[in-house]
Amino acid sequence: MTTALSQPLPADPATEHWRHAAVLVVDDEPGMRNFLVKTLSPRIGQVMAAASAEDAELLLQRHRFDLLILDITLPGKNGLALLRELREQGVPCEVVLITAFADLDTAIDALRAGAGDFLLKPFRVAQVLGAVRQGLDRARLKRENWVLRRSLTQRTARAAGLVGRSIVIKGLQAALQQVAAVDSTVLLTGASGTGKELAAVALHGLSRRSAAPFVPVNCAAISPSAIEAELFGQPGRDGLFVYAQGGTLFLDEVAELPMPMQGLLLRALESRRIRPMGSEQEVALDLRIVAASNKPLRPEVDAGRFRADLYYRLQVVEITLPRLAAHKEDIPDLVAHFIDTLAPVMGVDPIEISSDEMRYLQAYDWPGNVRELRNLIERSLIVGALNVSALYQSLARPAPNKPAPALVDDGITDLQTLEKRHILAVLASVDGDKTRAAGLLGISRRTLERRCAEWATA
Repeated sequence: MTTALSQPLPADPATEHWRHAAVLVVDDEPGMRNFLVKTLSPRIGQVMAAASAEDAELLLQRHRFDLLILDITLPGKNGLALLRELREQGVPCEVVLITAFADLDTAIDALRAGAGDFLLKPFRVAQVLGAVRQGLDRARLKRENWVLRRSLTQRTARAAGLVGRSIVIKGLQAALQQVAAVDSTVLLTGASGTGKELAAVALHGLSRRSAAPFVPVNCAAISPSAIEAELFGQPGRDGLFVYAQGGTLFLDEVAELPMPMQGLLLRALESRRIRPMGSEQEVALDLRIVAASNKPLRPEVDAGRFRADLYYRLQVVEITLPRLAAHKEDIPDLVAHFIDTLAPVMGVDPIEISSDEMRYLQAYDWPGNVRELRNLIERSLIVGALNVSALYQSLARPAPNKPAPALVDDGITDLQTLEKRHILAVLASVDGDKTRAAGLLGISRRTLERRCAEWATA
């Protein structure tokens, strides 16, 4: 087995994504291997080579590749047999088959086995580069399609953008505009439902990385045993860091990361490199990290639940998103925007909001912030009108005969105490239904259950 490291890449926008790519050349002829490695190394981020299918299998177990250039005629296991095995194992890399002896049946077998292209030796440099370009473009499109599919369920939630004309929102927009010009790590803080992911999307859209993927991940929604593979990848499967190459990786609810994962994230931020699980090869990163937390991280650091060094590494720039109660003058714009965007998606008619109803909406304190307002509009579109009394239970407001526990104005300002009181009050207002309470609070049920368990053992 031989390895060739990358050279400086040409400044060609059409091949910009090549500098993140990895290619494996498999051919038993030393002259052909050297030719392909020499041709590709100045253009590709990483080029490796193997002289047999067996050597290639060892490399494929330890490294991730975007493209495999595979000779059909090999000593031992031939290229077609290797390709079939890789497809059965779910290895996703693109494959270009090469051979000196080909007929129509061989070409058909190659396509059926999952090859993306087929080259007949001897071939010219332009032919090789054309096949590589098409293969890497297909690999890039697969990643982008995966990101789009993953984001479909969150697209409507992000549809509001940063709607509003208040001084508060204009200040937030100005801050994001200023930070977008640099690649520094950004920490977004603020209560649940204030639109931290919306701010992250806006930040990405304003940056030089706007044409590349925006990859969101909810750290609280992935089990501790699976999160390393989800973020860093494993043999046969790329992680979210790789999918976000060139763009932005958004780590929502970053405070929920297990302590071991916090250490791995810190190393990735400092070295700008990751090592997929089970791999000996590191992958260089070219992306921006935006993290978010719905609770202040400083108390988490003091309590030993969050690494101080990771906190300072994330807090290069910190932006706090305001509660909806702080900019109620934006509620009419938000309501109009939600109606305009949700009604076509849901296939329902828009609803009219009277001036009295709008005054009621602006008088309410919105503990669930913008997310709670959006949920109200969505429910109202379903029933065809904004009927606050009919939506009392879905809004989880206390019924007249059952007041919710009120927060005692005893001068306590400790954030953890106030958070506990608020969560318990919401739980009481929905008769202990943790699923409904978690939805209103804007957190996962698992997070809510963990909070309750911590208080029970305290």
